[in-house]
Amino acid sequence: MSTPIFFPVNLKFLRERRKLSQEELAGILGIKRSKLAALESGQTKSPTTEDLVNLSDYFRMSIDTLLKVALARLGELKLRELEAGNDVYVTGSKLRVLAITVDKDNQENAEYVPVKAKAGYRAGHNDPEYIATLPKFTLPNLGRGGTYRMFPTTGDSMLPIPEGSDVICRFIQDWSTVKPRTVCIVILKGEQDFVFKQVTLQADGLLLESFNTIYQPYTVPVSEVLELWEFQRFLSANIPDVAPDLQSIAKALREIQGDLSIIKSKKNSHHR
Repeated sequence: MSTPIFFPVNLKFLRERRKLSQEELAGILGIKRSKLAALESGQTKSPTTEDLVNLSDYFRMSIDTLLKVALARLGELKLRELEAGNDVYVTGSKLRVLAITVDKDNQENAEYVPVKAKAGYRAGHNDPEYIATLPKFTLPNLGRGGTYRMFPTTGDSMLPIPEGSDVICRFIQDWSTVKPRTVCIVILKGEQDFVFKQVTLQADGLLLESFNTIYQPYTVPVSEVLELWEFQRFLSANIPDVAPDLQSIAKALREIQGDLSIIKSKKNSHHR
């Protein structure tokens, strides 16, 4: 059975999504408008390799995606992810490429991103040579079948996890599986290398909420997110501050009320 080819309808869909006329896109690609019209209508059954490469570069999508994936049927979130350069569709199946290293037994390593490597991680996160330079670690109780990485914490936005702790996370390949308020290390494209947040998938991007209520929730576009790593556990040399429970608060209130009653009683005795 032959594989359906969606190239003509995809080309028109992407052009209209960019709000470009045929004349404008043809000018960008350096071809005649009549040739672009023929490509969109399917009159040209075999686009040249040069045309496919140019369109792939301009729309930041693989040739495989342009040919085989019906883009108009995808959800907005998936389309935004593709347009951000994260082409994760191969013959209709979603894959997210992650640079990894393996040990002598061909088993995946778990890498540690030390503080000194934080600044470079964003640029090198998908470079196998960079990942190979990171320290490796092993823990006996990590689940099988996952890819793990350990990140250092800095600042108070990661509370209640103490500053200076190391957070161990599992790589999330398919973001559509993320449940509301999943605790994650989020690798962003911006100035922040990564943040520790509760992540909720929304139509307009990812809602990021901090455990520290001083920091307000905010939404980032999918295009600004490089990786999601789901929290598994953390290592710390410090014992986290224990928040007072309701019973402790109630006991403190009773003691305060008792003290106030004594003061009031003494005051009334003094006025008699």
